[in-house]
Amino acid sequence: MSVLVNKDSKIIVQGFTGSEGTFHAEQMIAYGTNVVGGVTPGKGGQTHLEKPVFNTVKEAVEAVGANTTIIFVPPAFAADAIMEASDAAIDVIITITEGIPVADMIKASNYIKDKNCRLVGPNCPGVITPDEAKVGIMPGFVFKKGRVGVVSKSGTLTYEAADQVVKQGLGVSTAIGIGGDPIIGTTTKEALELLINDSETDCVVMIGEIGGQLEGDAAQWYKESGSSKPVVGFIAGETAPAGRTMGHAGAIVGGSDDTAQAKKRIMRACGMYVVDSPAEIGKKVAEVLG
Repeated sequence: MSVLVNKDSKIIVQGFTGSEGTFHAEQMIAYGTNVVGGVTPGKGGQTHLEKPVFNTVKEAVEAVGANTTIIFVPPAFAADAIMEASDAAIDVIITITEGIPVADMIKASNYIKDKNCRLVGPNCPGVITPDEAKVGIMPGFVFKKGRVGVVSKSGTLTYEAADQVVKQGLGVSTAIGIGGDPIIGTTTKEALELLINDSETDCVVMIGEIGGQLEGDAAQWYKESGSSKPVVGFIAGETAPAGRTMGHAGAIVGGSDDTAQAKKRIMRACGMYVVDSPAEIGKKVAEVLG
């Protein structure tokens, strides 16, 4: 069983008729993803890319049984789109939008806490279960089906890790891009936990970056879980100067524990295999899977 998305997911696109939504929905459909429609307020009743358009998420759930959504709504309205999806009882909410105001995300994050849904992102590349469902903006051809899970804060390093795993003759069960914003729905630990508990995943690649405590928390959980599934880790931002945001809003070294060196030390102490360059990820995975 893959995690979060699979061939049976019924996916809608919020911000369906906009340029971003259209472009990526086309790619998702071409990949074979089960896109059942989209939402653009005021355009309900139309069709777009040969799929129905709805005014609200609730209508999409009622009409086509949607259970997963991908959000391309502009930043000013994206938090509302997340809350709307949670109100409509969508199970998995994948938010691609970058630049959502932090105050909006605090509100959305608190709002969905008690709802039975899982938010991935924002500012993430999405989630892919190869050969089944690509719910995101990642290049599908890089991912081949296999038994290595990937959890990553970085979009491009997700693709890099997948490419290397595939070049070793292995493949990917599910890859989860958790996003680089300060407030995100699914943490590294939660994504790692999903993959460690997945019967179709034999090994997990965990890619983090400087700033925050996400990777340390995940490593601590891994150690306490007593899992024998190997985890291969990498932390980006080794050379970053303290106090400067690097690329992602959440990537800033604030204290001694959130430098790359400290994170790698914690991960090793918790039993993870840590590589010092992203170029070594594939080789290390092949080695630990023997």
